[in-house]
Amino acid sequence: MFVLSLLGASVPMLIYLLLWWKFDKNAHESVKLVLAHFVLGATVAIVLGIIGSKILSFPLFYLLSKEQAGLLTKVFIAPFVEELSKASILFYTINNKNIDNLTDGLIYGGAVGLGFGTTENFIYFFLFGSTLKTFALIFILRTGFSAVMHALATATLGGTMAIKKYSSKFEFILFTIFALLIAMLIHLGWNLCISFTDTQLLGIIFIVFVVVVFIITYSFSLKYERKIITNNLKQEIPEEYIKGIVFRENLPIKKNVKKDFIKTAILLAFKKHQVGISMNNKDYYKNEIYKLRIKISELIKENKQFYN
Repeated sequence: MFVLSLLGASVPMLIYLLLWWKFDKNAHESVKLVLAHFVLGATVAIVLGIIGSKILSFPLFYLLSKEQAGLLTKVFIAPFVEELSKASILFYTINNKNIDNLTDGLIYGGAVGLGFGTTENFIYFFLFGSTLKTFALIFILRTGFSAVMHALATATLGGTMAIKKYSSKFEFILFTIFALLIAMLIHLGWNLCISFTDTQLLGIIFIVFVVVVFIITYSFSLKYERKIITNNLKQEIPEEYIKGIVFRENLPIKKNVKKDFIKTAILLAFKKHQVGISMNNKDYYKNEIYKLRIKISELIKENKQFYN
């Protein structure tokens, strides 16, 4: 059962993680950094969540019956502690230069949630999946919905933190707290619904609704990113290059430098955008922009020489 639980918990989540990573059509995130968030969610966040839940629920088991304490822990304490423990990973990594827009935040936040869900699923599979029938039922519920809930809840926080990263400190803290509360409410809503037999179907409908909202938000994020790329590259490179970067087709760049050119151009566009919205570190971004402009011009020059 240990091997089955391990495979059942890890394989689907790694597939989810791969699909999650591939969602960013404009610029794929660092595989190492995405995996790092996944691993931190599966280790550090889960340990903090277990310890925090044990500490906060300890008095309840003395004041209430075992059933009442267990219900309150599952519905109220777990969402609070677990979302805070997953958030602690993002609090630590949000200043990484790779996390600089809404899509990045959604991906890295989702990776933490998937990691958390992986370890939690393993615990449930190993402890309660004593027969193939019970294992299958738990597998469907947790892989199809609980783990997805963890990813969506933390992605909500990650996306918000990423888009407010360059705002004032007060605004960043305010929106982070608001997003954390939303994540906790998503978690609470799911746990509340599955705690009672009569409301489990409602819980499934609730998660499907959250998924739809996430997809709409994600689609908006990609379109907004393309707008940022287009607007900020207009004065930097020829129009035919911009169309090739945004739509990934008919880009007149030789194959051996195409990947580097796209990556550099997109990075330049986002750095220029950050200068416009950042409340500080403008000199740093301007210096980065200067270096990227030099690299872009060198790549274009090399490309023209190749075709001439």
